[in-house]
Amino acid sequence: MKDKHLGMASYLEVRDTSDVCMTRLRVPVYKQVDGSELFVQKPIADDSKGHELDLFCVPKHYEEDLDSVIIPNGLIKDRTERLARDIVRDMGGHHIVALCVLKGGYKFFADLMDYIKALNQNIDKSVQLTVDFIRLKSYSNDQSTNCVKVIGGDELSALTGKNVLIVEDIIETGKTMETLLKLLTGFHPKMVKVASLLVKRTPRSSGYRPDYIGFEVPDKFLVGYALDYNEYFRDLSHICILSDRAKEKYQV
Repeated sequence: MKDKHLGMASYLEVRDTSDVCMTRLRVPVYKQVDGSELFVQKPIADDSKGHELDLFCVPKHYEEDLDSVIIPNGLIKDRTERLARDIVRDMGGHHIVALCVLKGGYKFFADLMDYIKALNQNIDKSVQLTVDFIRLKSYSNDQSTNCVKVIGGDELSALTGKNVLIVEDIIETGKTMETLLKLLTGFHPKMVKVASLLVKRTPRSSGYRPDYIGFEVPDKFLVGYALDYNEYFRDLSHICILSDRAKEKYQV
């Protein structure tokens, strides 16, 4: 990766210790011109098969519904901790309203807030946090639709003049987030940044990219860590690839 604003990359080792998986990953850390570090998560390849299910603890009732584990829970936690550090670095010193997009974002949101609170106890440039919630619906079975339903939008008037951090589980086409950002603009917040655990590479994408990205993932339907398929699979600890058989089994 080359960028006129970035220097040569060093590498940070991340070890995933979830269940019996002990994987060491080398991920690039670039020095920017201002001396700060930019952590760049390597995208998960389109042909990635993930990890075999029998390496992890997966609920018995889902064993036949999943193809593989694509992001183990330990790696999710490590990446979320790093995102918390980046957010505190960028937004520290401000009062932030953290806006959780329900339902799929609740687990990522809770862990991210815990890491930010832990950082607040040990640094001078801390982040004062308050939280709020909104629910968006844009899926029918396994397809993201052009119709985005916003639930709870009337309460967003409280965000006027505030610094807002939107926390989302996954950006696919980007249309859902663009709809929310357009809605927020009408309430005149002071600043808005978006953190998404996942960004999916898909030809259906509008090109929208959030400010903070956990993982860039291939165009496959993913469940677990609060991501669902028709309300199932939120109770998985890891992010997994849903099987075609399960799509038919749980279709509504």
